[in-house]
Amino acid sequence: MSAPTVRRRQLGRSLRALRESLGLKQEDVAVRSGGKLNGAKISRIETAVTAATAADVKLILDACGIDDEEIRAGLLRLTREGARRGWWQSYRSVLTPAYEDLISLESEAEQVSTWQPVMIPGLLQTADYARRIISATAMGEAVAERVTALVEVRLARQSVLTQHDPLKLWAVIGEAALHTRTEDPRLMADQLGKLLAASTWPNVTIQVLPMSQPPHVGQTGAYSILGYGAHPSLDVVHIESLTQALYVEGRENVAAYQDAIGTLRTQALSPSETADLITEIRDQI
Repeated sequence: MSAPTVRRRQLGRSLRALRESLGLKQEDVAVRSGGKLNGAKISRIETAVTAATAADVKLILDACGIDDEEIRAGLLRLTREGARRGWWQSYRSVLTPAYEDLISLESEAEQVSTWQPVMIPGLLQTADYARRIISATAMGEAVAERVTALVEVRLARQSVLTQHDPLKLWAVIGEAALHTRTEDPRLMADQLGKLLAASTWPNVTIQVLPMSQPPHVGQTGAYSILGYGAHPSLDVVHIESLTQALYVEGRENVAAYQDAIGTLRTQALSPSETADLITEIRDQI
């Protein structure tokens, strides 16, 4: 299931909270709108399935009798921001809707915690490594122009780590990912070098889970938790498979993944031990 943008989710939950605080049902709001809205559309807006227009939001606010200018201005601002074009939309010809959603969610997150058992996280990949991985995992014909565009997207995503007020990234990586074999050994040497460089940034923490670990919770598969600081109800888990992406929401569900990655952190090498291991593997290439 595709995930809507953070702003759309925040808007939908705010509108629902307002309606419920007034003791109104969705059908009540529809009736009060004079038939310009229906219950089904209001439901889609509140669950962020449908992107609301400014006209929709004004109708809902009028129907709810909300005349507080500060509240109205804030919700209309969320509406505009939810419809704002991102840099990635110029790549729509090669991006799936689910990938667009991930980039949108990532661009507004405050922190990302990720578990990657066999692959270097996308936010830490070099261009050559990204090209090799994208080419290897592409289903169907991996047209060179399409692969090049996807590499550009992957590298552009990494700007969240170096922008003003950067994203905080905590990556737990399976040791197997460090031993990926490629035709050109320099590719992995460069990739490990990038991991070492990124590990010195104050907003990036990298830990490696050794292959010698006994069975652990991470064997259920890779995932990332996107966190939104003061708005924990918006936190979401991203799970990607070969043909689709799944987004897990809801505090209890997200908490299960947070507990799991917490366990992996305790089982993984410390950041300093991780840097030593990465250096050792790189020097042996």
